[in-house]
Amino acid sequence: MEALVQSRALTRLAAFDPHVAGTPPLGLDLPDSDIDILCHAPDPSAFAAAVWESYRHLPGFAMWQWRGSDRPVVARFHCAGWLFELFGQARPVAEQLGWRHFALERRLLGLGGEALRAAVMARRLAGAKTEPAFAQVLGLAGDPYAALLTLEALDDATLRARIGP
Repeated sequence: MEALVQSRALTRLAAFDPHVAGTPPLGLDLPDSDIDILCHAPDPSAFAAAVWESYRHLPGFAMWQWRGSDRPVVARFHCAGWLFELFGQARPVAEQLGWRHFALERRLLGLGGEALRAAVMARRLAGAKTEPAFAQVLGLAGDPYAALLTLEALDDATLRARIGP
């Protein structure tokens, strides 16, 4: 993706184990979708400093740190026609909720193929965010973010049955 190359985010944030997530790598992006980059930032101040140094000059730049024990740092900016969102959290990327959702969605799309992609995309085009769109298509009740994670430990055969024909 050209915007990712132009942003140099994977290079500039290499010390924080950056992983691209979100809808573009899943083929579920809409015109207003962003590029999400999840990072392992055990030192939030060092992550914030690296982000500030690299991206403060770009249009729409904003950065904040959430309150709480983990205190993730989030930054946004525009580059090459895309909105980027950087998320730095003290826990390794593989343990972050955003990555877990992304990995499960990628797995589901691999199992469900074009039929599942089309059904999820139809919900997205109707205004649903990604996790709620998957939850609607898969008939998951309750909080779609939590409900989706209940599928994480299921084996492929069980997931295929859940996805349907």
